[in-house]
Amino acid sequence: MHLTSPAARTAPLSARITRRLSLSGSLLLLLLATPVLAFSAPLTGTPLNDGYYALYNLDFNVAHGHFGQWMSAHPDDCLGPASDAAGYIFDEFNRLGVLDIELFADDNRFTSRTRPAIDPAIKQGFEDRINQSNHLADVSLQRNPGDSNALYCKAVTSGMQADWASLIDRHEYGAFKYSELASKYAKQALAANPTLYDANLAVGIENYMLSLKAAPIRWFLGMAGAGTNKAEGVRLLKLTAERGHYLAPFARLMLAVGELRDGRTQSGKQILIGLSQEFPKNTLYQRQIGRLH
Repeated sequence: MHLTSPAARTAPLSARITRRLSLSGSLLLLLLATPVLAFSAPLTGTPLNDGYYALYNLDFNVAHGHFGQWMSAHPDDCLGPASDAAGYIFDEFNRLGVLDIELFADDNRFTSRTRPAIDPAIKQGFEDRINQSNHLADVSLQRNPGDSNALYCKAVTSGMQADWASLIDRHEYGAFKYSELASKYAKQALAANPTLYDANLAVGIENYMLSLKAAPIRWFLGMAGAGTNKAEGVRLLKLTAERGHYLAPFARLMLAVGELRDGRTQSGKQILIGLSQEFPKNTLYQRQIGRLH
């Protein structure tokens, strides 16, 4: 297993803070010391659940089919196209090798990897679904500014745009701005409905990442309303991993990455085994398990 190089650990703080500052890239940093958590409820029983189950199995065509069923039955629900956008971005992540666990566990391998050209059809599908979800969310928010589902959709789409900007386009400033939006909408969604546990992900990332800045900057950001409490950030990330729903399997994957980065090979392996049993078609889990001893 390749761990973070000394050069990466001693990089300037500003560079380390902005590197991969997106939902997926930042999450692994937040979960390095997090213990194994209980599984969330199974993803089954509705087209939306079935779509996410297929997505985590890397069965993207099936996922799009289920999300399409949900959108047909619920044309005004912004979560349908937001979820379908997730199908597109995960498809591109998989095609480009972004989801390779060893890449996340080794900063040098991640930044120096070679990539094929972006698939324009996948990018267009992603952008179309993002725009569709944002439009539906905006319509809902015009009727009810406290619509928690609409606010959550805005958080999800902003988070995925941050992921695309950072992990595919490698535009760190753009990723940072989208991450700020994701955190803002997530806080509003949680204020409207505290049981939207998946929304804690973005708020936890904000608290943890901004807590790494120097004390005077933390004070200024706190006065401006930004969350800068590291312990609170970790608590919220644990809550998402344990009680979240659609994002819980992804959080568990990042938890496994954190365990491997921190040298706890066996605990990381056990998490991957659990994910592999739950999502048996996901060869990423199986391949990484085979590398561990």
